Amino acid sequence: MSNQLPLEGKVAFVTGAASKRGMGRAVALRLASEGADVVVHDKFASPKSAWTGDEDWKGLDDVVKEIEAMGRKSLAVIGGVENTAECDKAVKSAMDKFGKIDILVHCAGIRGPVGVNVVDADEKDWKMMFDVNTIGAFVISKSVGKEMIKNKDGGKMVHISSAAGKEGAKGSAAYAASKWAVLGLVKSLALELAPYNINVNAINPGFFSTNLRDNDALQQVEKTGKNIDDLRKDEYKFLSGMVPLQRMGKVEEIADLIFFLVSDQSAYITGQDININGGTHMH
Repeated sequence: MSNQLPLEGKVAFVTGAASKRGMGRAVALRLASEGADVVVHDKFASPKSAWTGDEDWKGLDDVVKEIEAMGRKSLAVIGGVENTAECDKAVKSAMDKFGKIDILVHCAGIRGPVGVNVVDADEKDWKMMFDVNTIGAFVISKSVGKEMIKNKDGGKMVHISSAAGKEGAKGSAAYAASKWAVLGLVKSLALELAPYNINVNAINPGFFSTNLRDNDALQQVEKTGKNIDDLRKDEYKFLSGMVPLQRMGKVEEIADLIFFLVSDQSAYITGQDININGGTHMH
């Protein structure tokens, strides 16, 4: 029997990978553990974490060290996914080092204002949400997709949408709309890239404890004067009560699903969006 790891010889490009508690880092580490060399990408080299104990986190540099400690190669690249020039430069750096990109996992995104109804919303916030969440998904797909087509060896793309990409989200309409648009992009791109044996899928996470909720948590601290750790415990209990499986998800469970979607086991799956939400939505 061969001892070769499932993703050995593959190069993965993971966006939104600098946050300590983010999906991107969890995915990058999982793909490395399965044999892939990993390019880790983020707009910010070392984003701050609002979690107790994360004060010394060094962002992309720490993720690169974690990947290299597994015996894989890694490269940190910086740029905003909504900026074509920055995206193209990051992809070029990856190509210069590794010569190819087999896997794109696009985790970068923003949550935007929470609890703001459409009739009270600001147009600039809507534009920001679509610039990052939707245009960003288009730009990185275009930049990496061109290289995958040239490589003539197929490929895998996975985009992170959201449960809000399938349901309305009261007070977060801009976020929901931007994630619905990602699903339209994914399904169209899957049709366009199918002739090149490139699979394109999306996942729709429900409630997960990640750094995406940091700004909201800090605002709540300011508003209520509560300790941030107590607030997180309250949030966990409240949101878990809305989930049939009675808990929030773990980023490692996102990484499990994405590993399946970028492995050979999912060769006949493309153009799909897969819910991972503990049963909160079932369509």
